[in-house]
Amino acid sequence: MTDSTRESDQILRAAKQSLVTQRDEGGTHRPGRGSIGKGSAAAKRKVWINRAKYFAGAIVTILVSASVAGIVLDGIGFTGVMMVALAVMAAAFLFTNYPKVKVPKRGELKQGNPQQMVARTELWLESQRSALPPPAAAIVDQLGVQLDALGLQLQTIDAAHPAMGEVRELVGEYIPETIDNYRKVPAHLRKEEHAGKTADERLTESLTKLSSEVDRVTRRLAEGALDDLAVKSRYLDYRYGGDELIADMREEGSGVPLPDFATEKQKAER
Repeated sequence: MTDSTRESDQILRAAKQSLVTQRDEGGTHRPGRGSIGKGSAAAKRKVWINRAKYFAGAIVTILVSASVAGIVLDGIGFTGVMMVALAVMAAAFLFTNYPKVKVPKRGELKQGNPQQMVARTELWLESQRSALPPPAAAIVDQLGVQLDALGLQLQTIDAAHPAMGEVRELVGEYIPETIDNYRKVPAHLRKEEHAGKTADERLTESLTKLSSEVDRVTRRLAEGALDDLAVKSRYLDYRYGGDELIADMREEGSGVPLPDFATEKQKAER
């Protein structure tokens, strides 16, 4: 019986390299672009973990089937090895493309907890990025970082807080609506001036304003935490003191003065 161990090892290495290429470089058939934020990166990483599980299950099934066939047929021969190789490559191709990362619909952007809202919005923005002019695409990348920071702040406030509704409106309506309105303009008209500016320029200006607003909201939400930190710091200075307070206490004296025992003894002898 022909030893197919070496061929099987080569097949597995080739399949693993294909999986890594598809995952880390965006595939050999399309350019890869990074995630704009941690939320979208986590959502895509979850999909890749599922793909890896499915791929590993397929490889185990293929090898077990080949081993059983080899036992029953007293070897699978060159033809069998080639069939195993084709099956592994087919599994690698299938599970580097499926299941796909689901791009949320506009109506879904405002739903869920802060982490889900941020991740959905980042994924949606990534799906729109290739259709935007370079200056606007750069602002979308910047929005990803800002949305990550905003999501962290939203985790510390109650879902019924008035700021939550404002954020959902800003993130789930204004930002996607601005991009949708731009995409409704025919591509050949986007660089023509209308009322003094082109559609590309208006989109870039609008996204810049929205980016500034996201930053403003994040800072406003962070003010509460900063105030709490300042109050806590003042309390600790008052309660335990710092180096300056200790120095002042040593210079000016503090606490209850000790009695003069010599004077007390003289009084007692009289």
